[in-house]
Amino acid sequence: MRNRDAHLSDEELVLAADGELSAARAAEIAGHLDACWTCRARRRQLEDAAADFRRVHQETPLPPASAARARLRARLAGIAAERPVGRHAWLHTRLHARLRAAAVGAIALIATVGIFSLQPWRWSRANRPLEVPSPRLTPGAARTADREQLCQAPLPKNQAAPADLRQRVFQAYGMANADPRAYEVDYLITPALGGAEDIRNLWPQPYVSTVWNARVKDALEDRLRDLVCGGQLDLAEAQREISANWIAAYKKYFQTDQPPPAP
Repeated sequence: MRNRDAHLSDEELVLAADGELSAARAAEIAGHLDACWTCRARRRQLEDAAADFRRVHQETPLPPASAARARLRARLAGIAAERPVGRHAWLHTRLHARLRAAAVGAIALIATVGIFSLQPWRWSRANRPLEVPSPRLTPGAARTADREQLCQAPLPKNQAAPADLRQRVFQAYGMANADPRAYEVDYLITPALGGAEDIRNLWPQPYVSTVWNARVKDALEDRLRDLVCGGQLDLAEAQREISANWIAAYKKYFQTDQPPPAP
């Protein structure tokens, strides 16, 4: 049994944000975060670090890993050629060892930059699309928590955000040049569940480049609204679950680890 008083590890915080935990564990973590200020603060630190890393990469792109390795090898060879003799040789040997260790660390960092995604909060494998939004940019925002008012309102299934707001969302995510036809600027908390037309509730979600895409989230939105309006799920709870981790919510309410294949 897990110690409920223990703080969450960085790995668990990242995996939870990526939707890569079981539905049960994701729910446990969401409950822990609701009650633990320390872990919420740590999640924010990790998220801000990812955003800072992405910004630095965009402003100062790193050189290709192969070029960096070549320069490091040349530098080490030069140091070896200058190796002194006599009573100071032992000191040079230690310095050389430290330089080699630093070089290995630099190469590892370059390799890491090549492996991990630079999108906000997506610290998973390279080129994976933005399946879940950045909690910093898109924490979610609701306009109502009144179930009766919501369920009696004739809301459309999908409510498009205004064009100027969609453009601001792409800019906030560093995707100003992305093809807008490949993304839905989606509401994290859908208007059908009381979501607000607010930039804090929107993010660019891909249509087809991942199995966890906008069309899959549409199915979850329909399921949650049916449960809320049928009196089987509290509206505030539905809003919290879909904004905390919509992939974990999908797995929970559809009882599956993967959505069905696209038709």
